[in-house]
Amino acid sequence: MRLTMPLLLALAAATLTSVGCDSEAEQNRLTLLEQENTELRTQLDERNKALDAANGELRQANENLRNQAEDFATQAEGWQAQSAGSFDNIEGVTATYGPNDITIAVEGDVLFDSGRTTLKTAAKNSLNRVTEILRAQYPGNSIIVAGHTDTDPIRKSGHKSNHHLGFERGWAVRNYLKGRGIDAGDIAVMSYGPDRPMSSSKQSRRVEIVVAQ
Repeated sequence: MRLTMPLLLALAAATLTSVGCDSEAEQNRLTLLEQENTELRTQLDERNKALDAANGELRQANENLRNQAEDFATQAEGWQAQSAGSFDNIEGVTATYGPNDITIAVEGDVLFDSGRTTLKTAAKNSLNRVTEILRAQYPGNSIIVAGHTDTDPIRKSGHKSNHHLGFERGWAVRNYLKGRGIDAGDIAVMSYGPDRPMSSSKQSRRVEIVVAQ
């Protein structure tokens, strides 16, 4: 077949048109890719900024926690230094000094006769000294008075259980503290009964006065 000039011109025009269309399509595809790339970069920048902000908040929170822990440790040391030895040399009294509280254990046999809930006269001397220290050094502090008993079953005292006996003894100490000037609103009473025994029955029979920091 012999190609004429008009036919050659037509083929050339068709080829150029095809190439032009392909180039335009490629250009459009590149433009879309650039837009998507720009959007992804923007999203990545925003996420990085949010992550940096979150990391900054986390570092600040950790620093605050460290500062609080240091402050707490300093306060606890001051509390223990202030409290240490305060209740020494009081008959029947043993004090344990913790970072958040003091547990003042008073022997039950010093406070009460067997199975009884009325304070002995001699016990009041020990409680008077304890009360003086509480009023002087810990005014307004929350206090829990907890009664403890030994594990021997109730037989003759008339109380329903050791828990009842422990509560009545704690209540007797609470009333005495109140009568010596401790605000009743600062004192709570509870009973563990025989649930927290010590190494001997004598040690188990006690009333604990827990003073919160």
